[in-house]
Parts: sequence; C-alpha cells; structure tokens
Amino acid sequence: MGQHERGRVTPRVRRDARGIPHLWADDVLALARLQGHQTALDQAWPMEYQRWRMQGRTAQYQGAAGLDWDRFARQVRLETTARECYLGLDADTRAWVDAYVTGVNEGMPLGLQGAQELRLLGLSSYAESPPPWEPWTPLGIFWGIHLLFGSFPSKLFNASVADRLGEDWLPLFAADGETGSGSNAWLVGGRRTATGKPLLAGDPHRTIDLPSCYQQIGLACPEFDVVGFSFPGVPGVQHFAHAGSVAWGITNAMADYQDLTLEQLERMPDGRLRARGLRGWEPVEEAVETVGVRNSTDVTVPVVVTARGPVVTGLGVPDDPKATPPTYSLRTPTQVGLDLGFAAFLPLLRSRTVDDVSAALTLWVEPVNSALVADTAGRMRHLVVGRVPQRHPDNQWLPVPAWDARHVWDPGWATARVTEVDDVMVSANDRASGGGLGVDYASPFRARRIRELIEQGPALTVDDCAAIHVDTLNGQAALMRELVEAAEVTGAGAVVRERLLDWNGHSDAESESAAVFAVWRHHLVLWLVRHPTLAALHEPTGHSSLFDAPLDVTVQVGVAWPSLARGAGARGVDVAEGVRWALESAATHVRRPGSGTPWGVEHTLEPVHPLEPLEGLPHVTASPSGDKGCVLAAGSTPGVSDDCSFGPVARYVWDLSDRSGSRWVVPFGSSAQAESAHFADQLGAWVAGRLYSVTDGSGVGGVGDVGGVSDAGEGH
Repeated sequence: MGQHERGRVTPRVRRDARGIPHLWADDVLALARLQGHQTALDQAWPMEYQRWRMQGRTAQYQGAAGLDWDRFARQVRLETTARECYLGLDADTRAWVDAYVTGVNEGMPLGLQGAQELRLLGLSSYAESPPPWEPWTPLGIFWGIHLLFGSFPSKLFNASVADRLGEDWLPLFAADGETGSGSNAWLVGGRRTATGKPLLAGDPHRTIDLPSCYQQIGLACPEFDVVGFSFPGVPGVQHFAHAGSVAWGITNAMADYQDLTLEQLERMPDGRLRARGLRGWEPVEEAVETVGVRNSTDVTVPVVVTARGPVVTGLGVPDDPKATPPTYSLRTPTQVGLDLGFAAFLPLLRSRTVDDVSAALTLWVEPVNSALVADTAGRMRHLVVGRVPQRHPDNQWLPVPAWDARHVWDPGWATARVTEVDDVMVSANDRASGGGLGVDYASPFRARRIRELIEQGPALTVDDCAAIHVDTLNGQAALMRELVEAAEVTGAGAVVRERLLDWNGHSDAESESAAVFAVWRHHLVLWLVRHPTLAALHEPTGHSSLFDAPLDVTVQVGVAWPSLARGAGARGVDVAEGVRWALESAATHVRRPGSGTPWGVEHTLEPVHPLEPLEGLPHVTASPSGDKGCVLAAGSTPGVSDDCSFGPVARYVWDLSDRSGSRWVVPFGSSAQAESAHFADQLGAWVAGRLYSVTDGSGVGGVGDVGGVSDAGEGH
C-alpha cells in the first residue's frame, strides 16, 4: 500500500442541501485522494475537457473546432512545462498532488458515465475506460486555465494599433475606463461590523462557463478544516477560503508579467533553424508534433523555442492568406522558473493566521493577484502576490525585439506589496489595489462605489455584503450624461436624449431606461468602429482565430469607448457627431416609457459551453441585473450583443466572528452532470443576490463512514 493510500478506514463525505461535498479524512494525503475521487464524481466532464486542453488533444475528440487551441497548447509547451514544474515540486507537495491524482483516477470512470457531453460526442467507450491522469495533469490544468488570462493577448492588439494608427493611440485603448468589468473584493475591520470582527467578501468575475468554473468544497483533517472554492482538477482551494481562524480572497492585480518578443528566424543551408539574439544568431529548439483531428486528417504543428521562450505566433500557414503575422515568442515567469506556485497550496490549507497566509503566498507565481486576508484576532492585510519581471517599461505595452538588450529581464522579481489594513480595503482590478505593475486597469469607480456603500452603515453585516455584491449603479452613466447633455438633436433623437437624462443610472433587469442606454451605447460603439480613422484596424492580422476576441475591433472599441469618447477628438474624430448619430439611431428601437423592453429581456444569461454549437448540450438562461461598469459587472459586449457571458462566477462573504455565518453561491450548481438536481439549483439565488450558508447541515445522506476512497459515495 502506497503512502497516499492511508486513511481508508474513516474517510467521510457529507453533502449539504445543494450537494456540496464536505470531506474528512485521517490525514492530508488521504484527504487529497478523497478530494480527487469526489471531484471526479461531481465534475468529471469539465475536468476531462481541461485535461484534453492541457494535452493539446481537444481536436482528437471534438474535431476541427479544437484545432486552434491545440496548436497553441503544443507550441507553448503546455504539458511539457507542467511536467517540468511537477518534477521540481518539493516532496510533500508532490506526494499531495500524487494522492489527488490517484483519487481522480479511481473516480473518473464512474464520473464520466454520467457525462452527457461524452454521449453527445459518441465517446461512451471512452467514458468506460478513460486514460489515466498523469501526476502533472493538475498543474497543466491550472496553467491552461490562466495562460490567456494574462496580458499577452492584449499586446497583439496593441501591436496592431501601434503599427496602423500610431503608438499615441495606445493609451486610448488601455485607459482606466468605466467599462472595465471585473472582480471585486473588500475587507472591513471590526470597528465597522456588527460582530466586532472582520468581514471579507468578494465575487470573482470571469467568462461564465457551463458548468461553473469554481467548485464549492469543504476539506477537513486533523491538520486543518477549510471551506472554499477550487478549480475542478486542481487539489486544495486556491483563491478563496475560510480556514476557521483566517480567511482570504483575491482579485486579479492586472499586473503585466508576460512578454511577447519579436523573433527573427532563419533557416540555414544545413536545414537547422536559428534566431537572431543579443549576440547575433543563436540555435533554437525545434520539433514537429502531430495533432489528431476527429473525422479529418492529422495536422502537423511546428514547435520552436528560442532563448526567450516558445514561439506562439507566425509559425506555419497563417489563418488569413492576405496577412502574415509577426513571429512572437512568449516569456512567462512559470517557464523561466519552472514553477507554477503549487508549493503555496498546502501552506494555505494549513494557515491559521494572517502571517501564515502571507508566508504561503510568497510562493505564488501566476497569475499575479491582489489578496485580502483577515483572521479572528482582527488582523487584516492586503498583498500583491506573484512574480512580475523587472524590465523596460515598453515591455508592458508592446512586443519587443529579441536583439535589443534594453528589453532583457533583470535578475529577481518586482518587490511584493504588503500593506496592513486598519479599517477598510477594497480591491476591484483598479490601479490603486494592483500596485501599478501593469498598464491596463479597470476604472476606480467600482472600488469607490463599494467603499461608499460600506461607509453608509455603522454596523456592517453579512447581509449588507450580499447586497453590495449586486449593486447596479453604472459607472458609465456619468460620462453618458456629459456626452448626451451636450448633444444637439431634435425629433425622435431628442426623445431618446430625455429618456437617458432621466435614467437613475442603475442597470436593473426591470429598467427600461437601462435598456435604452444599452441601445445608445451600441450605436455609439458602431459609429466609432466604422469611423475612417480606425479603418486600418480592420485589415486582417493573420493571427490564429484563438485570438479573435482580443483582436476584434468592435469588441475592443466596446471596451474602450469611454476613453475614445474623451480622447479621440484630438485625433480627428468628431465624437459629438457620433453621440448625435447614436441618439437618432437608437430612436428606432425606443418606445415610450412603460411600453418598452426592460434591460433583463435583452440582457440574458448565455453561459459558454466549450462544445457549442453541438446540439443537445445542457443550457440554462436567466435575466440578471448589472452591466459593465457596475459592481455587479454582469457584462455584455457593446457593439456586438447585450447577452451576458461574463460576470460573477462565485460570491462569498467570510465572517471572522463565526465561520458558520459565512455564505457563498455559484451561478449554477455543485454537479457538472446535466441530469443532476444540483446542476443548476443555485441559479435562482445567484440571480437574486442570495447566498447560502457554508455549513448548511440539511444535506441529503448526512455524514457516514465509508470503507475506502473508492467507495466514498457516488456522483450526483
């Protein structure tokens, strides 16, 4: 019996009324194994799909729709990097990850039998006997989730803007604009709370995946007792947790820690490839990999690694024959140090105090996060954690040439930011909380609004924090009023103008005026997109369709329209004309008050499933309040669609006076199986802004001993 097979006598699983698993085992390794097993029962499909992504094998099972990602995964050396990071783990962390993977492999065959997606793909035989996970699979899943979460995709667009419009346009697309939708977290000291102890709350915003990207879980053994959120396929809890005497939560610090480097490659007469570097021509690593494509021929993928990193664009045949993309390599802290930060995860689980969490997070690598921490002693702290390279400021904006020594990374990392909190701290992807380590931040509006709401009452409660989560005052409303008040318009356009000026600025689902604002904004974005000054941006780039969203002009103008409205006038754009045109164009869609369409009808939840548009996939919908620019940043895509596919993927309030008073919710449910009663049973609460107790003891089945990990309950 291996070391991680201990604890087979008494592991226990309790599921609460929403099927959320609360696990207990005799030791850390038995608990990790139990977590892997139970997560495989509940989340088998998204775990296995993320494993395919890590391997660069989605096209093998999904068909050509997965090919662009697979090319990228192979070229960026995703699985190879995960394997190398795994081999560099300390002995305790490696044993812990091994135990989790053992549990996954025990539970996955049963979990996949309930996966509707595999049946729709015609992979029932695969579900019966899936290939075993490798020990490094959790590391690859974690990195695969976050690779495109960094700044390098935005640098592809920046390069297009700089080349076609000029570098002076870059600040207009990266300003701290009111459209910056994103995560929130806040920490309130005991002087302001009803209990006299800190409250810590937050709501990470990401693409809203179906099933949910976060899993609620409880993990307990003699060493610790933690409730929090985990990525299915990754052991422990990573971003948000309450460990009884200490709690923590994070937002993205918006730091720039990924570099794109312009490479010049040359094939020598003997067939070898070389790259231009600081001291002339240098050898490169080169290989060819084969990607299987379901119902089609295999595709060969060139893989090139220079001294800067793996080449991720400009290899092979361009997606658009009219354009050849530049050859860029990607440089990341993970690949430079061969470290994904997994050494932080066990110390986080074992933390008892603010100092313990702080020490654990010194091992964090990427993504770079703004972390809030509080303990029952009343201590509170804000940290910016992760590795940010020290290099020339230009690296933050654009790809830089490989042969220019000014852009080489200096030794070491940027100094970590640690701040003691005495009263209130708010982190909302804003520049102030992020430490100024990047160039592209959200507006300070959400942070200011949350602080304003906190300061309205003298004795803040968990319920008050839940209400802050769903505040709908739109930070874009003030700029809209400024632009619309100055507009000279008559007729139907003037009616729209009056409707907008009468709007209270709240993007509530039942608000007709919020819908009118969205129509006006949509037309203003389209007017800007079609302006001759931006025409060059519409020329093809040749980059992979994997980067369609960050390179889409309409999407990017929809994000940047406030800063464009303020600054494009100095560059030949008559913004007042655009505002007038948008008012008149909106008039054809606007009815008199009381007979129009409320925002919730247009702003429907459209979660993203990776197998779309495959017929028969599970689907849920709702009409959430909120919008880009609100604390409830349930975002749409101005100029493209009012549908909501981005928003809060979890909400939590951690009560440091009594963990049983803490609450949480996810958009859908605790099970990834569409037939389960817990597939989407939290959706109504998520839409309404309600939270569930983290210690709800009314679960089905109660607490029971199980004879071994492989018998520890079935999926639901």
